[in-house]
Amino acid sequence: MKKVKEALKLLKELGLPLKQQNERSALALLAFANLKVNSNWSDATQISMSVVGSKDGKGKYPGIMQFINQNYSKVKKYKENSRESFRDETVKPFVQAGICEHNPEEPGLSPNSKNNHYRLTLEVLKVIRSVGSANFETELSEYKKEVGTLSEKYAKARNLLKIPIKLSSGEEFEFAPGVHNQLQAAIIKDFASVFAQGSVVVYLGDTSDKDSHMDKKLLAKLKIPIAIDTKLPDIILYDQKKDWLFLIEAVTSVGPMSPQRIIDLEKMLANCKSGKVYVTAFPDRSVFRSHMADIAWETEVWIADNPTHMIHFNGDRFMGPR
Repeated sequence: MKKVKEALKLLKELGLPLKQQNERSALALLAFANLKVNSNWSDATQISMSVVGSKDGKGKYPGIMQFINQNYSKVKKYKENSRESFRDETVKPFVQAGICEHNPEEPGLSPNSKNNHYRLTLEVLKVIRSVGSANFETELSEYKKEVGTLSEKYAKARNLLKIPIKLSSGEEFEFAPGVHNQLQAAIIKDFASVFAQGSVVVYLGDTSDKDSHMDKKLLAKLKIPIAIDTKLPDIILYDQKKDWLFLIEAVTSVGPMSPQRIIDLEKMLANCKSGKVYVTAFPDRSVFRSHMADIAWETEVWIADNPTHMIHFNGDRFMGPR
């Protein structure tokens, strides 16, 4: 199809690596520009799009793959299980090349939010609109001058949104933006300083990189398996003096310390002899209330907006006069 061939040529002229000069990337570029088979290049528009989109078509952001299936089905139809290839091999390189912005309308979104979206930069939109016109070479030349600065500019904007913390070891760490990671940062800064003083961070999972901080030597010493680290709680703290292990789930939507979660963790940590303190952390009381029925007995609850207090789901263990 002529338009797909023209999009492929444009990707090459924009300087995309050979790996991204393919049919999938060409179709994605057309989708981002909202260009249908009979559209003119000058009709290109800047719209925010998710990778897949909602099945009922009522999602916050239309899907790139849905657009292609609806408008370029004679070229290719993509199934939903192609989403990772689209995201990792086409969309992310577009962001790195300064062709697209990530989450321009909601820059604080968590990396695993269903509302993650992408949008053409204004600079590349000018080039796309000029395809086939006398201004094309001028616009392309201007874009190529800007592209390095664009990549740096968008990377700098994303970095400003990161959440910095300092671990007990003195090591500095930055969480990716998002509500879940804000809660994790509060656990390190506030929960640990009040209820786990002197403890060290054994494991810290950032939603954009599950291996963000992992003390493998200490995990091995405590006989905590690391081959299946994706099942570990969000944060693990260790108090060496008391030989206590704080196993903390940071809950903003799902995943409190439920009875089943406790059973799974007990099995996983069967060889670990340290005392285990199971904690569910919530950002506020409203989120806590929505999960209250699922929280297991003999566990603790910590709420970030009231950081000096704990809720003990421990029967008569703490019963008595003040």
